Amino acid sequence: MSDSKPTLAILGGSGDLGGGLAFRWARAGYPVIIGSRSADKAREAAAALAARVSAGDVRGLDNQAAAAAGDIVVLTVPFANQAPTLEAVKAPVQGKILIDVTVPLVPPKVGTVQLPAGGSAGQIAQSLLGEGVRVVSAFQNVAAAHLEDPDHDPDCDVLVCGNDADACQQVLVLVAAAGMKGWHAGPIANAVVAEALTSVLITLNRRYKIPGAGFRITGTPQA
Repeated sequence: MSDSKPTLAILGGSGDLGGGLAFRWARAGYPVIIGSRSADKAREAAAALAARVSAGDVRGLDNQAAAAAGDIVVLTVPFANQAPTLEAVKAPVQGKILIDVTVPLVPPKVGTVQLPAGGSAGQIAQSLLGEGVRVVSAFQNVAAAHLEDPDHDPDCDVLVCGNDADACQQVLVLVAAAGMKGWHAGPIANAVVAEALTSVLITLNRRYKIPGAGFRITGTPQA
């Protein structure tokens, strides 16, 4: 880990959400590794990101190499690819923080909450990787298009759930670096709420023609 900022390895970073988070963090000065099943695709995505963030430290590797090289690993793949991807990187992520962004959406009914047998994607990740990995669930309710737009305020809060308080605190710092307000919302079991809320937000987007609905925590005491 660098003296100032950890290196962030984003598995699935060539996709929309992973790419959006990579852009926000690279712009904030974090070293970023784009991970993909294809090393060529990862390098291509990294080159495109580096062109947008001229002073950024960005590179592309296959998922296994990215997981090994990153200080903090971020999983941003579809639910169908969650378990296979985690199995492939289980060894190199031991001892690290893994941020799971997975939402258990089941097409075509993505606007309907359909929770997995394991309770939530976050719980599945923690169970699959074991206690040697500090899994933190976050960023499920952020529109990728908002992250990709450098002139747009994401205008939403982020629920951060995990069993390790220090790991959650480190993720809260990354939430702020990406331009949002984060909230430590309890253990990994509570990730089910944020994951389910994604389907609700998709429904609101469709019904009310919202280009990426989010949510905010209200009623907090004023400083």
